[in-house]
Amino acid sequence: MTGSIPCAAVLFDLDGTLVDTAPDLIHATNLLRERYGLPALPDDQVRAEVSMGGRALTRLALGEAADDLALEQLLADYAACLGEHSQIFAGLEPLLAQLRLHHQPWGIVTNKERRFAEPLLAALSLEPPTLVCGDDVAKAKPHPEALIAAAAELEVTPEQCCYIGDHRRDMDAAHASGMCAIAVGYGYLSPTDDIRDWNADRRCDTPAQLSALLTTQLKQRYSGNASVNASACWAESST
Repeated sequence: MTGSIPCAAVLFDLDGTLVDTAPDLIHATNLLRERYGLPALPDDQVRAEVSMGGRALTRLALGEAADDLALEQLLADYAACLGEHSQIFAGLEPLLAQLRLHHQPWGIVTNKERRFAEPLLAALSLEPPTLVCGDDVAKAKPHPEALIAAAAELEVTPEQCCYIGDHRRDMDAAHASGMCAIAVGYGYLSPTDDIRDWNADRRCDTPAQLSALLTTQLKQRYSGNASVNASACWAESST
């Protein structure tokens, strides 16, 4: 995709895209290991598994000892520390300011359960006009149901939206819904992940690049006078 980005509504994945939630999850994972008499894992090792969910973190923490009771304990520990260490990614503040300034429709679409997402956002004083969680829909991402539901709540068509995420499933969901797919490379990628392989419409390596790209688009949308900073982000090659 070249040219302007559809941004009648801007939709974000949550973990690893809008908010760095890994510190809370690292804390809960290592607390679980402590309960089993095991030493803490390195932060980077846990961070690489964060996007795979609680069950994957339980397996990472305990190996063959992982079971449903251990998962419940991990989730309880996580619920107890929600928002204590998580932060909005540094560099996204200008973008969020533009969204607030123009009362721009935006939202969060996440596979995270609502019981975790809502307290986390409250702790960070984030109030998206729409929030669609994994347990709000019958099929979570990469199925497009949640993205389509978010667009409907914001009273725009999917084709008028962009969706931003740090995982291949986010790009698959965006394409399946008809949205512009923007991949970010600063999230919870595994060592084998390469966002150039995700067929994204745009790619941004840092929060600052993402912020520059979309604030420019929003300024163009509302004033028609801003020039595009082409170096901030680049289009996927057609080859």
